[in-house]
Amino acid sequence: MEIGVLGAGSMGAGIAQVASQAGHKVVLCDLSEEQLSKAKANLGKVMLRLVEKGRLSELEANDIQRRINYSTDMGDFKNAGLVIEAIVENIKVKKDVFATLENIVNDTCVLASNTSSLSIASIAAACKQPERVMGIHFFNPAPLMPLVEIIPAVQTDENKLNKTKYLIDSWKKVTVLTKDTPGFIVNRVARPFYGEALKIYEEGVADFATIDWAMTELGGFRMGPFTLMDYIGNDINYTVTESVFKAFYYDPRYRPSFTQKRHAEAGWLGRKSGRGYFNYAEGAEKALPKEDKILGTEILNRILVMLINEAVDAVFLNIASTKDVDLAMTKGVNYPKGLLAWANEIGLENVLSQLENLHNEYGDDRYRPSVLLRRMVKNKEVFTF
Repeated sequence: MEIGVLGAGSMGAGIAQVASQAGHKVVLCDLSEEQLSKAKANLGKVMLRLVEKGRLSELEANDIQRRINYSTDMGDFKNAGLVIEAIVENIKVKKDVFATLENIVNDTCVLASNTSSLSIASIAAACKQPERVMGIHFFNPAPLMPLVEIIPAVQTDENKLNKTKYLIDSWKKVTVLTKDTPGFIVNRVARPFYGEALKIYEEGVADFATIDWAMTELGGFRMGPFTLMDYIGNDINYTVTESVFKAFYYDPRYRPSFTQKRHAEAGWLGRKSGRGYFNYAEGAEKALPKEDKILGTEILNRILVMLINEAVDAVFLNIASTKDVDLAMTKGVNYPKGLLAWANEIGLENVLSQLENLHNEYGDDRYRPSVLLRRMVKNKEVFTF
């Protein structure tokens, strides 16, 4: 099967590499010839490194590069069996593109969006055959990150969905099925990792470095929330938070933070601007945490129970299965444990007790425990996988 990828940015180029490494002919299309040249040059560098490390032979590397056709003409998608769109996160632009694509590809071609949070149903509605549209959300960098979220719209044909999931599985990816709701699994469940960390800082409980230390040294997370936000970019992370908040009808669980808004407004975007929550300028003094284990444990527990509550609610609302929620968080954002398995480990009654204490103390609905959590504690149940 020939694969089409629209958009030659880092994500689109990465998806094209994955498909080519799986043996497919690929058409990578972008309106910018400069972007296509950059994608081609970057792939050459990646292939050279893989050959040097002994991961690929020179012949294999050459074949992978040769299978990708770089084009500025979407008409070159005419023979594709699957086209994955990886362009700007703008619903109007995506709908226009899908309506155009449908007039180019054959009737059996599946059209997929790599969107991280936009409505797949809305994108599908732009097409005459909405049943062939779905979401296929890769994580950056696509060649390295194992997780792919597969998102059927309400219009998606089940047979096309199953065949496409099987195809992505054959690319040696870990696929999870998720309902078409804002943020899908990962970007929904992960919100408290940032949001609660920011709230803890705003209350003066601890500084950025100490909160990050608690999450990495005591919690085992690969990056602390502030280091991760600086890596993502405060402008991007804030925009996503704001859009998720709006999409969930202003549910206080997803409330954005003024601290992040002010950092974005100041141009303190993180690593890419040289300053974010931390200073990345050459010679800048590194912020040191207060290594207080009691304080750190309090910080970790508060953020962790919020993450667990979000994961439990995702199961309760049939966003995804128990297994897929935990797979998504370990394979998509490298959490040290699946959140639901972690909940079993520390005890669901302990999670509920901590959330109820926070809810009573703050009177804020962001801390309301999931109905499913309450039911499981009442019935003395645990999560099974």
